[in-house]
Amino acid sequence: MTNLDHINWLEEVEKRQEGLLADLFRLLKIRSVREDDKASEEAPVGPGPLKALEEFLAMAREDGFETKQFGPLVGRLEAGQGEEVLGILGHMDVVPEGTGWDTDPYEPVIKDGRIYARGSSDDKGPTVAAYFALKLLRELGAEFKQSIHLIVGTDEESGWQCMDHYAKVEKMPDYGFSPDAQFPIINGEKGNVSALISLAKGESKEGQAHLIKLEAGIRANMVPQDASAVVDFSNNDQAKTAFEAYLKDLPVSGKAQVEADGLHIELVGKAGHGSTPEVGENAGTYLANFLKNYAFDNQAAQDFLQLVGEILHIDFEGRRLGVAITDETMGALSMNVGIIRYDEEEGGFVDCNFRYPKGTDSDKINGHIEKSLANMNLEITMSHAKEPHYVPADDHLVKTLLDVYHHQTGLEAHEKCIGGGTYGRLMKRGVAYGALFPDSIDTMHQANEFLALEDLLRATAIYAEAIYRLAC
Repeated sequence: MTNLDHINWLEEVEKRQEGLLADLFRLLKIRSVREDDKASEEAPVGPGPLKALEEFLAMAREDGFETKQFGPLVGRLEAGQGEEVLGILGHMDVVPEGTGWDTDPYEPVIKDGRIYARGSSDDKGPTVAAYFALKLLRELGAEFKQSIHLIVGTDEESGWQCMDHYAKVEKMPDYGFSPDAQFPIINGEKGNVSALISLAKGESKEGQAHLIKLEAGIRANMVPQDASAVVDFSNNDQAKTAFEAYLKDLPVSGKAQVEADGLHIELVGKAGHGSTPEVGENAGTYLANFLKNYAFDNQAAQDFLQLVGEILHIDFEGRRLGVAITDETMGALSMNVGIIRYDEEEGGFVDCNFRYPKGTDSDKINGHIEKSLANMNLEITMSHAKEPHYVPADDHLVKTLLDVYHHQTGLEAHEKCIGGGTYGRLMKRGVAYGALFPDSIDTMHQANEFLALEDLLRATAIYAEAIYRLAC
């Protein structure tokens, strides 16, 4: 067996930078967004994610790895032998690109030391870093004393169908990590559940405005960057002037145009990850916040705008809904208003996504919301909940990964809990590990998503040593 205890891991990765980027760019060029309108039995979440999965597995086979594919949703690379299985879980699907890009999101480019492309940081870049670490270890002569399964899914950004299927047909690894978050480690993840709030078309009443439609958001786990509405006011020109005045001194922008059917309004905020809604600017709640000041001719529209524009607006801990809670270890509950819809014929719909710590659950959250919104005519349905997940700081896996991080960076290594959900929670002793660093700029789910080239190289080196320490 080759002894790699004193190797300079980063130096070895830097020697192979060209090959690492070639592997990554090969996958970044694929638009692997879930598309339900194109779903089929052969591609349950659409053709893009399946294409990316098959391309990854083909790349692994070309490099001499054994691979297995479990239907159109998930596959894995295999290395080593042994009864205990170290799992590395990543994903090839990406969130929709949205608007506001300065470059083609599926033609990766390197500018100022940054790799710009959708999926560069979430999660193709980190997954390829872990893959390349395995390739590097094999090239350096490392002997794997455990089985290693690098499992790649295609529906992480939506319903996790891929891993649900994998768990039905295969045993989950004994322990491991998901390269889909931040260093030094994420050994605790909050629970995840959405409150789906529906308001049926209401009764007509006297009013100065008629809401025809309002739309914002494309995914529950993204802060809506764009919002639009069509509203017929008693005086559309006057409302246009009021909207332009409303935008002054706010961190959002927009425009309004009087058309034959009313005032067409567009508002642009800032996208962000749904687990950290405070870093974005929710275009939908800002637009509703403006509109709620008018008297509308339909009670459902009035309730909808009060809910979105007042109760939910800039309340990232859900205090007005009565769901706010903080746990000493896992931190505070967070709320993202991810999808906002109103149609004059169908009524309103809001998806409020909660990342919650120990101390509460889906039923409690539902009860608090029902109590807080008791005066509104609406229905609340809770989505399937993912419960909080925590691996103790004294676990061998956690201690080893933190030690590797400190060894390579010289930085403080400590445990951390987040609101984001990763595949790490699927293993009883599973954590998230990188690939962003404490000083990295997090652009996940945003326009102009990027991963710093330096971070990609550093993460690959850390993954290589971590796998070596754990499995070799």
